[in-house]
Amino acid sequence: MRGRLEEVAAVARPVWAGNLSFGLVSLPVGLYTATDSHTIHFHQLQRGTSDRIRNRRVNERTGDEVELDDIVKGYDTGDEYVLVEPKELDEIAPGRSRSLEISGFVDLAEVDPIFFDKTYYLGPRGKEFAKVYSLLEQALARSDKAGIATFVMRQHEYLVALKAENGLLTLHTLHWADEIRDPKKEIDTLPGKTKASDKELKMAEQLIGAMSVAWDPDEFHDTFQEKVAALIEAKKAGNTVEKAEPAVEPTGVVDLMEALRASVQRAGSPKTGGGKATSSGSSRAAGKKPAAKKRIRSAPQEDLAGLSKADLYKKAAAANLPGRSQMSRDDLVKALASSSPRS
Repeated sequence: MRGRLEEVAAVARPVWAGNLSFGLVSLPVGLYTATDSHTIHFHQLQRGTSDRIRNRRVNERTGDEVELDDIVKGYDTGDEYVLVEPKELDEIAPGRSRSLEISGFVDLAEVDPIFFDKTYYLGPRGKEFAKVYSLLEQALARSDKAGIATFVMRQHEYLVALKAENGLLTLHTLHWADEIRDPKKEIDTLPGKTKASDKELKMAEQLIGAMSVAWDPDEFHDTFQEKVAALIEAKKAGNTVEKAEPAVEPTGVVDLMEALRASVQRAGSPKTGGGKATSSGSSRAAGKKPAAKKRIRSAPQEDLAGLSKADLYKKAAAANLPGRSQMSRDDLVKALASSSPRS
């Protein structure tokens, strides 16, 4: 019996439950959180002590602490406060708080990525609704469409897009149109009609091609949070940690072309120009992409220990070394050296 209770307790509970409807078809669903945050949280302490600092709800006139049940919402009109009870907010949208009605279907490509906010999973509220759920998921996947709807959750109305992803339905909250800021009003340093030269554009495209990799989200990690955890462990043990390297200097207009050219060469992209490729890789046939082995073989000819961590990481990316985002500077040196074939 105890094992059964533990199993039930481990099942995730939906953050919202209601009816999803499209046309005359209705499907009871539950909304489940799709993502987690791995941010390391700190408590606030008074310096020199281990005393916690806590936030309290205090009446600004009397200085007395106020219980949560005694707090109501108040809208400041300028002359007075209009008081609104939480129950009153629920009463003005009783049906919509349990209804997720699709108003139409749009092409996914038409929804600009800036509108997407948070992702949820949608699950059927019972095995008897599996067929309807699967039917909608398959139809959305085959049509490459997204269902657009609005619904109320926790006293807020949300604009959402319903999508089919990997055999299940996902719900993405969207920003309202008036929440998207105009970049031309927000940024006064936009380049406007500034035009790059053909050579600069071609070299930038070569750099993008040389640095292109297959998308693998597992290759990326929150290295800052890892360093925060390492800092905590080091301070706990009375040790110190290596400080991060300073940020690179911005590239000026004068040396832009040279910076692009050096970046392409470092990434192992082919140079333009005639000549036959030599064993050292100093020249290559124009337009011919070098084999990966040639790019890696050239690494031992350089003094890896003399390179910065940023340069080492670029080489590791060009060599497609797994786990490079978690490596320290010394790890990158060792990994690059060991991955290079001996001639």
